Order: sequence, then C-alpha cells, then structure tokens
Amino acid sequence: MLVKVKNTLPALFLALLLAGLLGSSPAMLHAVEPTGEPAATPATTPETAKKEDESPDARDTFKNLSLFSDVMERVRADYVDDVTDEKLVESALNGMLASLDPHSGYMNKKSFSEMETQTRGEFGGLGIEVTTEDGIIKVISPIDDTPAAKAGLQPGDLITHLDDHLVTEYTLSEAVDKMRGKPNTKIKLTVRRGGLSGKPFDMVLTRAIIKIKSVKSEIKENTIGYIRITAFNEQTQTGLDAAMAEFDKKLGNKLTGYIVDLRNNPGGLLEEAISVSSTFLPANLPVVSTKGRHSEDNQVFSSRGGDRAGGKPIVVLVNGGSASASEIVAGALQDHHRAIVIGTKSFGKGSVQTIIPLQNGAAMRLTTARYYTPSGRSIQALGIEPDIKVLPAKIEEIKPSAKMLHEADLRGALQNDQNKKTKNKEDGVKTPDNPNPETPNAGKTGSEKTSGEKTTSDVVPGAEDDEEEVANLTPNKNAPQPFDNQLSRAIDILRGITLYQKDIKMPVIAEPAKKKETAKETP
Repeated sequence: MLVKVKNTLPALFLALLLAGLLGSSPAMLHAVEPTGEPAATPATTPETAKKEDESPDARDTFKNLSLFSDVMERVRADYVDDVTDEKLVESALNGMLASLDPHSGYMNKKSFSEMETQTRGEFGGLGIEVTTEDGIIKVISPIDDTPAAKAGLQPGDLITHLDDHLVTEYTLSEAVDKMRGKPNTKIKLTVRRGGLSGKPFDMVLTRAIIKIKSVKSEIKENTIGYIRITAFNEQTQTGLDAAMAEFDKKLGNKLTGYIVDLRNNPGGLLEEAISVSSTFLPANLPVVSTKGRHSEDNQVFSSRGGDRAGGKPIVVLVNGGSASASEIVAGALQDHHRAIVIGTKSFGKGSVQTIIPLQNGAAMRLTTARYYTPSGRSIQALGIEPDIKVLPAKIEEIKPSAKMLHEADLRGALQNDQNKKTKNKEDGVKTPDNPNPETPNAGKTGSEKTSGEKTTSDVVPGAEDDEEEVANLTPNKNAPQPFDNQLSRAIDILRGITLYQKDIKMPVIAEPAKKKETAKETP
C-alpha cells in the first residue's frame, strides 16, 4: 500500500517503499479480491528469506536502491527549489518505465483519467474541435448534435472568455479541461464572429455526454462505401455497423465495394481491432496472435460473426501514421487476401501495452507482448508494406499546347452508323458547335470557355494550400474538395475490379458457311 510521503520520512525508507512497488509483478498488482483487500501471497520462511537476501540479484537490488536513496536525499536537501517527495517518486517511476521502450510509462491520476476518456470515446463537454490562434481559442468545427452545434457555434468563431475569464490565462489543454465537465452543468462562452474585430456576444451552454465519432462514412461514385476510421475506441464497432447499414439502405444491390481508410489512425483498443477485422472476414479465421515473455500467456484471436461485406472487394488505405490496431486490421485483411492495401508503409508498432491500475487512481502502461499477423509476420519496426504503393500528390492542370483535332472535327468525316444522335458535322452545314463550316475546329474545345461560363477546369482541387485550409475549416458540399491522390487511386481500383467482374456479352461471330465438295468428273 502506498502512503503519502512527508519530508520528515527518511530517504532510505522511501527507497524501501519504492522497492516494494517496483518488485511487484503485473500479476500481483492485479491480484485483488472483490472486497478490495490484497490477495493472499505465499508465506516466506526464514530459510527462503535468507536465501533471497544472499542471492546476487538481491544484493545488487539493495545496492541500486541505496544509490537511489542517496540521490533522492541529495535532491531534497540541496535542489535550488523545494520539491515534493511525491513529484520525485512519480518522476522516478516514469523514468524507469519510459527507459524500457517508447510505449511503457507511468500515468498519474489525471493522465490515467484522460486515457480512459479516449478509450471510452465519450466525455462530458460541449462538442467542439478547437485550436489556438495568437492565444485565442478558435473553433475548427462543432460536432453534430452536440450543445455547441445546437447553440450555433460556427467554424472560425473565436472564444475569448470562459466564464468571464480570459482564455489567454490558460493553455489549450487547460481551456479544453475547463470546457469539459459533468453533464447538465453550464458554462458561459464569450464569442467573436468574423475575427477579433467582430462584436462579442455571450453564449451559455449546458454540457452533455459527447461521443467521439471514430467512424465517418460517405458514398463515393454512387456505388462505393467509403469508411474513415480515425481511432479504435469503444464506439468504433458501433459506428462501423451504422455505416454498413446506411450503405445497404441507400445503395442496396448498387453497392460494389468498400474503401476502409486507416490513414493517420494511431490505433487504440485491441478488442476493437479484432472486431473491425471480423466485420470483413469469414468467421473463425485468425486475426492476430500475441506472444509474451511467458509461453502460457500466448494467445490467438480469431474472427467472429461472418463477413458483413458479403465478399465485395475492399481497398484499405494506410500511411506512416497508421499504427498498432490499424496495422492489425490491415495485416489481417492483407494476409487473408480479403483486401488490397494501398498507400505508403505503416508506422510499424508491433507491441501490445497492458494498462495496470495502481493505487491512488494512477496506472502503469507496460509493454507485455508482441503481436503477429495471421501469416506469422511481426511488423515491429517494419510496418505493413502496401500491395500497391501510392504517394500523396497534387493534381496539376496541363493545358494543351495546341488545339487537338478529333475525327469528328474533320471536314467530311463519316458519321457513326450506330449512333443516330451523332453530333458529327456535315460538310457545309452550320451547327452550334461549328458555326463556320469552313473552319472545322472553330467551335469551343474542352480547354476554352467564354466569359461568365464555368467549367470543371476552372478549379484545380488541392492546387492552393489556402483554399485547402478554408475547405477544411468551413465544410461546404458545393466547394471543391482538396484532391486526395491515394483515395482517387483506391476508387479507380474498385471501379476496375467491378468492370472486370461484370458479365460482358461478347458478340457471337458466325462461322462462314462451308462449300459443298463435288466429285470431279474424269474424262
């Protein structure tokens, strides 16, 4: 049991307390009866205690703890500022765990609470995505059906005060914490619209339970279900089920395939990664296996429930920001040849962390296993290699250096006898596209436009960073969206698969009639 350490406590006793904590295994830390009392541990006899004390490991441990005691006592006595024992011990714990690997660490009560909020995927708050601009909170976007959206907050709004306190008094993290809180409690925001020169006005919002939507979906090309998964939390499978049901309802038999976008998804819960993989795999196939320090802890996790996609083709998008749970999903679908993975190599985090609750609301995050894809691949520090490498790119309009002629533009060109509505120009006949029959190509070409006329070539999506930033800040279905080369390739792949799978009826070519052979007369 940890106790609050006072400055009068001898430093050696602190070290011994720390030794008791550090010597506890994860299994022992979990071994708590329902009553909250520690589980019984085997009694230590004097003989075994003496044996342990005399072992080289025990002697080395004591020496190291004695060294820790000396350092801690020196810091407490001579450091330039007063520092609490709690801070020193917490820093020592964090340093010990962080030295093991980049993903192990100590979480104090606040950090542990924030992590639980992320994995639950819900919290009490207002429902706005914010950033800072010159110390002022700027609204990126209100989340649909939340207090912020219902109150009328808009992208680009500036929040200058929280409950009459200037937001410049807080860091962004502190401001977010202040806007969060228990449901049904109120907070007053002072808002300026149209920049700092805009007239300030107050809004009183009532906090509510905000569910973080980790799944976004839309229909592409009228036939493709696009699914964007931003994280793997407790809401992910629910969001995926809703997206799949919406596709079935709106598209029915027109649905030709799915794009699962895992780009910049840092991962999350192992259970959710298995569940998402199961959505696209037949039942009882291996999804991922984990191997720890002890062979008895090794596990194999299999798919369950059956393929909700009905065998339709799938393209998975990954990049260097796809990590952990994202790589589990991509690796499982790739190994079972259930999806084509495109994009760039993923992050390469092939380890599993276990969250072990400690006393006083703190916890430790400890790497306890490595995971492997169904084929036995470890992607630790290697990542998932895409089946087709596609780099991010911007589209650039290339204007033809000269007007391009087509057969239909040539004077006297033959009409297509299978198209009665052909727009081919007849020699000497004026048409809207060819007002001057003496100049076959006098009409407008695809690269020309008259004054006041808009064409799709007026805007090059993604060509200007400023336009891209505005498009992200103020969603507008009618505004041009930044060009996404990787997504565009994914759509092309699905369209190609669909075309190839179609039952194209080829014309039947009749065989030429055979001539009847007649006997030659002999003289």
